[in-house]
Amino acid sequence: DVQLQASGGGSVRPGGSLRLSCVASGFIFEDYALGWFRQAPGKEREGVSCINTNDGAAYYADSVKDRFTMSRDKAKNTVYLQMNSLMPEDTAVYYCGAVRGIPTMYPEVMDYWGKGTQVTVSS
Repeated sequence: DVQLQASGGGSVRPGGSLRLSCVASGFIFEDYALGWFRQAPGKEREGVSCINTNDGAAYYADSVKDRFTMSRDKAKNTVYLQMNSLMPEDTAVYYCGAVRGIPTMYPEVMDYWGKGTQVTVSS
């Protein structure tokens, strides 16, 4: 069975940092691109970042560029999202998604989803 197990969420103050992890299983890691998405209450799910699992090239939404860094560990079938300089507007449930082929931040084309992890940024 395909599984995407996300973890690492929590509550932090503005300016703080968190590192999310997503462990993938049940498919060939290098055949899929993975992405991080988030959904705040009352809003649609949006793409945050995505990565080419083969060469590690990562792409970011403008709202998180220069603050978030996505990376992968092929040996562990895991992707990470290092989130720095967190702001209250980053508060959301964060999801890991996988799509066969090229990286994309369009949630509607994801083949697989993991359960989300809550990130709350508040003073």
